[in-house]
Amino acid sequence: MVTTVSRLILGAACLLASAASSALDFKSVGAAPAVLYDAPSTKGGKLFVVPRGAPLEVVLTYGDWVKVRDASGDLAWTEARGLSAKRSLIVRVPNAKVRAAAEDGAAIVFSADKGVLLELAEPGGNGWLKVRHRDGLVGYVKSGEVWGN
Repeated sequence: MVTTVSRLILGAACLLASAASSALDFKSVGAAPAVLYDAPSTKGGKLFVVPRGAPLEVVLTYGDWVKVRDASGDLAWTEARGLSAKRSLIVRVPNAKVRAAAEDGAAIVFSADKGVLLELAEPGGNGWLKVRHRDGLVGYVKSGEVWGN
């Protein structure tokens, strides 16, 4: 009896650990804007259009469709073929400082206003992400100041 209970507890612990360690899956809208629907079908109601490059969190995949969450937290469906593995981030705060190094005292390379899209150049550590602006400037931003990571 103790062995069976121990196995159940161990199994539940492993299941919880694997769920907790699963990373969020982000994609970006591809070359064309993506239409978001209320159901996984083009016959569903069109909710809104997301501009190219915008990050979306993939919540569920259902055939050729994915259920996504946008930066405002809204859930909707879109066709998987319209998304790209290229990662982009959206600035969540006014006047985010992008620095030359991953530290608060580093020189400011540029500032990015709320809503600006940045390309994720490298996943960061210690709360920083290496990003690239569309005009080529590269630097580090605090991960809490952007969405899509």
